[in-house]
Amino acid sequence: MEVGNQTCISEFILLGLSEEVLLQPLLFWFFLFMYLVTFIGNLLIILAIITNSHLHTPMYFFLFNLSFSDICFTSTTIPKMLWNIKTQSQVITYEGCIIQMYFFMLFGILDNILLTVMAYDRFVAICHPLQYLIIMNPKFCDLLLLTSWLVSVLDSLLHGLMILRLSFCTKLEIHHFFCELYEVVQLACSDTFLNDLMIYFASGALVIVPLTGILFSYSKIVSSILKISSTRGKYKAFSTCVSHLSTVSLFYGTSLGVYLSSASTQNSRATAVASVMYTVVTPMLNPFIYSLKNKDIKQALKTLFSRETFLV
Repeated sequence: MEVGNQTCISEFILLGLSEEVLLQPLLFWFFLFMYLVTFIGNLLIILAIITNSHLHTPMYFFLFNLSFSDICFTSTTIPKMLWNIKTQSQVITYEGCIIQMYFFMLFGILDNILLTVMAYDRFVAICHPLQYLIIMNPKFCDLLLLTSWLVSVLDSLLHGLMILRLSFCTKLEIHHFFCELYEVVQLACSDTFLNDLMIYFASGALVIVPLTGILFSYSKIVSSILKISSTRGKYKAFSTCVSHLSTVSLFYGTSLGVYLSSASTQNSRATAVASVMYTVVTPMLNPFIYSLKNKDIKQALKTLFSRETFLV
């Protein structure tokens, strides 16, 4: 097998979801629709929070950042995929692949950590309501957000730097619609032990720790809700968690589904298709979850639309 140093590599080939020529226009319009819905939906959530002073609370501060992260998360992969379909090209440059991989990991990890922070916010609001504004003060919220960004940036940077040390073979076909970390590492001809070790360690830590935090928070939340005497009080307390709980279930459910499908099959194309669920579908559905199940967001969106209509 011919081996080349990474400095000689100029491009990778993204094989995408299907090589069927007749399917390409359908895939283009399907993913363009989902991307526009994701972008506009999350942008509306951001605008609703900015323009409504009643939503300037810790809960919506983190939702604002989650919506921003979702826009960036999908923007790292879908525009390039659409461009490749439109130009009938499967090429992505070596530098472009590294950059795409870095930002995809960054915003994916940020989503994960923000969901954990939002679970903690709900825990404090329900279990310690009288101390909520004291604990979740602006400085502490800023610190939580800064920590989320730092962890995401450092982990993504570490993976990116470790990719740069690898040498690649002449076969540079990625069986995916974007530069997925594990797929890229598998193309290397040099020793990938450290990369594999880092992937498993970081993935384990960044899934187990946040998920444990979420489960702990909700165990305490459920315990507190059960202690409320009135049915109305229980419903009111639980209703503040429904949107977040739905988003968490969707995020971890789709991610776990992709992991199990990739573990049970050697078909990389099938794994790529399954990954659409957490890379595109989940960010697209989040605005609907929060707008349909959250009265404050629904009211803020109505106010936003009525204001726009008045201006027109």
